[in-house]
Amino acid sequence: GGDQNSPLTVDQRKRFKGLQYFAENEGLRLLLAVEEFANDSKDEIQVGTSTGDTASHRRWSQLKFDVSGVPVALTVYRSAGEDDYFLPFMDATTGAESYGDGRYLDLPATGDGRLVVDFNYAHNPYCAYNPHWSCPIPPSENRLTVSINAGEKTFPGAERHEGH
Repeated sequence: GGDQNSPLTVDQRKRFKGLQYFAENEGLRLLLAVEEFANDSKDEIQVGTSTGDTASHRRWSQLKFDVSGVPVALTVYRSAGEDDYFLPFMDATTGAESYGDGRYLDLPATGDGRLVVDFNYAHNPYCAYNPHWSCPIPPSENRLTVSINAGEKTFPGAERHEGH
């Protein structure tokens, strides 16, 4: 595609063979209750970014689920003025099969207190393709020791940011 808004650099576009994905994983398509934090726990945190800046995100709720029988928890964030939820995470595939600065899942608000959390839609941050984009690095509370074998993989020529 000759998409002018693509985050890819010209050089990457020439080499780009399309995104690589894990095989569809039914076990990582979840409908989860949102365990919203008490208002005094909805801290505004400064999340470090790939360019060395920080971005402000509010800790909103926790999601608890099992991956291959292992109970895990991830924190969902909201940005100021956004209705949707933002789930940045790292897992055991990070830096190997998946991108070294983690992956993102954007979660539309459903309004019924639950979220569809489908890791098959986990995607790389734009900064994976273009170092000029500033992307939040998943906070330590969202670094899983299990493998999330779903969603987008890393790709040849990924921009790896030094110092993480």
